[in-house]
Amino acid sequence: MTIQNINQVIEPKKNILLQHPLYHQIQNINDLHCFLETHIYAVWDFMSLLKALQSKLTCTTTPWFATKNPKIRYLINEIVLAEETDISLDGKRQSHFEMYIESMNSCGANTSEIESFLENVTVTNDVFISIKRSNLHTNIKSFLDFTFRIIEEGKPHKIAAAFTFGREDLIPSMFTEILKNFKINFPETDLSKLIYYFERHIELDADEHGPMAMQMITELCENDEQKWKEVEEVSVLALKKRIGLWDAIEEQITQKKISLVNSSN
Repeated sequence: MTIQNINQVIEPKKNILLQHPLYHQIQNINDLHCFLETHIYAVWDFMSLLKALQSKLTCTTTPWFATKNPKIRYLINEIVLAEETDISLDGKRQSHFEMYIESMNSCGANTSEIESFLENVTVTNDVFISIKRSNLHTNIKSFLDFTFRIIEEGKPHKIAAAFTFGREDLIPSMFTEILKNFKINFPETDLSKLIYYFERHIELDADEHGPMAMQMITELCENDEQKWKEVEEVSVLALKKRIGLWDAIEEQITQKKISLVNSSN
């Protein structure tokens, strides 16, 4: 099996995501806030996938020992460098999660819920308990639970599959669709930080991180058919969870619109 085989298998799910009606539902500032306040959870758990890979594929403990594959070591450290300490629009060093939070604040979105959730993760010291006890939509809980189950299982090729085919490979096309609506529907709103975040991700993932992640999968699986099969299974499930996340955000936007109409009558 090869990367090309995986891409053929997951193409129908990718097409569902790229043609999802959610993109056309983000029509006003309330819709945008609703999107950002939910999508932030995917931004956060992406960082957890990334750090899990760094933990598994490089040496992050002392005493230091060289890990088996220096090519993989290089690939993951390069991705971590950009995702965890990139240059923001203001010229500051920030993680992409921190950039997103600043983008939310700059356009008036509410960050208190994600901040409370993360505080709860710190208090419980158990992300699964925090997910279960949260008031998040069922699909969002399922999305997060899937991510951390894959991390907990601890198989690098599976974590890499969720990271690569569930995130890095998708982001350029998916974020391009989101940006189209931003520029059409919010001509008078200052979304400079948000647009910078999305454009930066498109640039990095299309030109650098996407190809690096694909190479990482190839290096991890080599000629092991069982690993390739597990990569395929995880990739399909990761896309299903992302579709569920998009469904949840669309549902929340629709419900808020209905509530606003009812309250004005």
